[in-house]
Amino acid sequence: MIEIDGSYKEGGGALLRVSTALSALTGNPFHIQNIRARRPKPGLMMQHLNSALAIQKLSQAQVKGLKMGSTQMTFIPGTLRGGKLEIDIQTAGSTSLVLQALMIPAMLAPEPVTIQIKGGTDVRWAPTVDYLQNVTIPILRSIGYSVKLKLIRRGYYPRGGGEINAEIKPVKKLKPLNYHDLEVDVIRGISHATKLPKHVAIRQAESAEKILTAAGYEVEIEVETDPESDALGPGSAMVLWSEFAGKNIPRVGASSLGKPGKRAEIVGREAAEELISCIARGAAFDKYMGDQIIPYMAVTGSSSIKIAELTNHTLTNIYACEMFTQRHFQVEGGLGEVAVITVE
Repeated sequence: MIEIDGSYKEGGGALLRVSTALSALTGNPFHIQNIRARRPKPGLMMQHLNSALAIQKLSQAQVKGLKMGSTQMTFIPGTLRGGKLEIDIQTAGSTSLVLQALMIPAMLAPEPVTIQIKGGTDVRWAPTVDYLQNVTIPILRSIGYSVKLKLIRRGYYPRGGGEINAEIKPVKKLKPLNYHDLEVDVIRGISHATKLPKHVAIRQAESAEKILTAAGYEVEIEVETDPESDALGPGSAMVLWSEFAGKNIPRVGASSLGKPGKRAEIVGREAAEELISCIARGAAFDKYMGDQIIPYMAVTGSSSIKIAELTNHTLTNIYACEMFTQRHFQVEGGLGEVAVITVE
């Protein structure tokens, strides 16, 4: 039985999600204590509970301690299966974070896995659905991962109510990753506003385009407006990403969310400035992809990547991967710095 300390490094829900996913992937049971110990409200919240429940179903696992507020859990995985999973977070909890966790073991299921998740699609402290669609998934496809993601309806804080659907096909083998330097010849993006005046999305896009163009980049931003949407509440966001000669990788991304009282121009500026700062570091992957890719590096082995910024989330995922697999990671660089991550 693998013992996981939930207070390690960032001490949040990521360690629970990744550990549950890796347990289902490898077949290794684990016990975790101090779940979300470094958060204002420790223990399982609705988003984390639903993520673990979905992976339990996917892996036909036996679980103890899987309830709201629990600070420890035992997870004993069974056999991975395909089929349909339906998850309703019932809050504005991130659909992307739940899908990220499911994607890790689902790729080894014996048949396709179809996933429907309801919750937040564009919320704080999580990658937006557009980041997942335009940064995460293209990178994973380049190493052999097969997934289709469809946005059904957007969901914003505080009401949620968004929906995404994903279909994941079994993977025979993933290719190793070896990318260090970033190359950019165009920046693309999506600026969207739901249940808000059309000019909100337009102003976000124009603000970002002005800054990016002044910095010397070719820019193509899609504007998405839906004043009459059936979403539960209004919201807006901007997502940007880099591309080079139409290739899936390397690419980096950045985003910014709107909120009441926040001018649309600020949303566009924040996303543009974050992306420019990331590109200036010259690394093949941004800090968000830096932690998302770690479990896949553990599966492939013989990989080496450079990330724009080393975070505690990345170190937490490395800790989990080393606990569940036989892989050993090497990290060159400190927190907040450009870093090279290699796995044997």
